[in-house]
Amino acid sequence: MKNRIFLAIALLTITISASAQKKIEVTELPKPAQEFLKKHFSHTTVVTAKKDAEHGEKGFEVKLQDGTEVEFWKDGSYREVDGGDKPIPTAFIPDNIKAYVAKNHPNEKITHIDYGHKDLDVDLTNKIDLEFTKDGKILKDKKDK
Repeated sequence: MKNRIFLAIALLTITISASAQKKIEVTELPKPAQEFLKKHFSHTTVVTAKKDAEHGEKGFEVKLQDGTEVEFWKDGSYREVDGGDKPIPTAFIPDNIKAYVAKNHPNEKITHIDYGHKDLDVDLTNKIDLEFTKDGKILKDKKDK
């Protein structure tokens, strides 16, 4: 009996995990997400696109041929762009954040940007982690520690 209960729980967990991320076509992404990819990542192609329910929020996750990962909110606005160790395009990054990086880290490039619920996280090529308010005021610069 215990084995059957365990098996049922295991199958339910697998089913829930599988349904949390559902592969979709790029054309199924919201229009703003499609336009964002076309405008900022026309140099590469989409490998996979998934509908993602992370932390109870429905959104979308896209993996690109060049290794970049982009996450979108359910409305299609970008939430996170992660280039791994490679620089990402910056045209969509707020000017005051780009200006801060240029002034305080002139030899570095932005590799990651993540809009959280309360703040904005930015990573640089030298592994420094910056944290900004939503309106671009610096909260943390790891080099200050």
